[in-house]
Amino acid sequence: MHSKWLGGIAPLSLLAALLAAAPAQADTLRDALSQAYVTNPNLLAARAHQRQVDENVPLARSEGMPSISATGAYTENVKQSAASFASPARQFTAGVNGELPIFQGGAVRNAVQAAKVRVEAGRADLRTAESNVFTDVVAAYMDVIRDQAIVELNAGQVGVLDTNLRASKDRFEVGDLTRTDVAQSEARLSLSRSQLEAAQARLVASREAYLAAVGKTPDDLQAPPPLPGLPASVDTALAIAMENNPQLLSARKQGDAARYDVGTARASRLPRLSAVAGGNYFNYLDSLAPIPGIPIADRGTAASVGIQASLPLYQGGRPGARVRQAEARAGETLEMEIAAERSVISELRSAYASYSASQAVIRSSEAGVSSNELALEGVRAENSVGTRDVLDVLNAEQELLNARVQLVTARRDAYVAGFALLAAMGRAEAANLGLDGGPLYDPTVNYKRVKNAIFDWGDDGIPTAKATSTATVPPLPSVTLQPLVPATTDVVTSPKN
Repeated sequence: MHSKWLGGIAPLSLLAALLAAAPAQADTLRDALSQAYVTNPNLLAARAHQRQVDENVPLARSEGMPSISATGAYTENVKQSAASFASPARQFTAGVNGELPIFQGGAVRNAVQAAKVRVEAGRADLRTAESNVFTDVVAAYMDVIRDQAIVELNAGQVGVLDTNLRASKDRFEVGDLTRTDVAQSEARLSLSRSQLEAAQARLVASREAYLAAVGKTPDDLQAPPPLPGLPASVDTALAIAMENNPQLLSARKQGDAARYDVGTARASRLPRLSAVAGGNYFNYLDSLAPIPGIPIADRGTAASVGIQASLPLYQGGRPGARVRQAEARAGETLEMEIAAERSVISELRSAYASYSASQAVIRSSEAGVSSNELALEGVRAENSVGTRDVLDVLNAEQELLNARVQLVTARRDAYVAGFALLAAMGRAEAANLGLDGGPLYDPTVNYKRVKNAIFDWGDDGIPTAKATSTATVPPLPSVTLQPLVPATTDVVTSPKN
């Protein structure tokens, strides 16, 4: 399975035992990304947050919409003044009042525009959330592959050293080796066992991180496909990021929205004009005492229409404070845009440098693995004729193991850095990766649905969680390292001269 990663090292029975609890179903990186796209709680929460942001548009627009209210009252006058000659014992009143804002100093217009721009900023933030989730998934996926490979390498090393120790003991019995040679073999085997234990612990941690990011345990992960669209130079990558990075786009939109907020704050000092209308109904419910010679209506209606204007003259300095606050917030967003730009540039250049360095490490590690394989063969041959001792063989084996681990790690680092580079360029989202599993989430659908909503009783119902829980997923079981399957490679087979 991992021949591409391990340079031809075959899977060992220890790793098979380690993963025996996992279903025999292979997973690809696309499977992992598709699963996370549908069930990752951070991404689902970001989508829900964007739906909250969408509602700010109808909320802002409602301030310029007509408002209608109705009132009603029933009153029992349990005690009346002796001087009152026409007070009813009981009465019922009802009224309807309406108001239509005509001019509010531009407050509504600026608030609506600010809300619309913040919707656009929120969509960019949603892209960032999606990119971050995918980056976490890729890192977790590659960590599992790396740590599985390292477990395999260390398990193979333990098997080789176990065979070497038994051979050393046999030769010690016949007097070909000293107690020191046996002790060196035992010490190196103990060290190798501890390294295997540590590698297994890291594999468990990597599998748990994968479970947290993807929502399922990793099952026979396949080698990932080549990363698409990697830039030829850091300048090319930077030019793309300046136009497409969602963090930077969000910061720019937040600055635009803050400038609209200044207009909204300034409107609080301007006159307001509204059209008003009202209607009232009263009914004394036949409880009005009659007055001889004076007809009094027991029930009736009234209506009125008019124009209402208000001009703020003094508000204790509140409008000025709000304007200054909005202006300071606009200044803050300008600085935050520069901060976002710096962050994007730093992340992109670091990712590009890491990717380039990892590629160089891969090339040197491949050469190192080949050289160490040749060196080990030579040391074993020289040991067979007595020109090398056991310690030389042990050191050569350890150096080969280190080179193979370095190669596996470099391949993981290169892939993760390459994906981080795509993320910094704004090209690590579902639309760029061609994910399977149904249509992609479109944040504009909800916005179009709610932006002109004016019904007071509209709602979407109480939501339920869509993310998958991992509480019922059993942990990776512990693995007993003893007894080990003996390795078939002979390390020390010939008498020492």
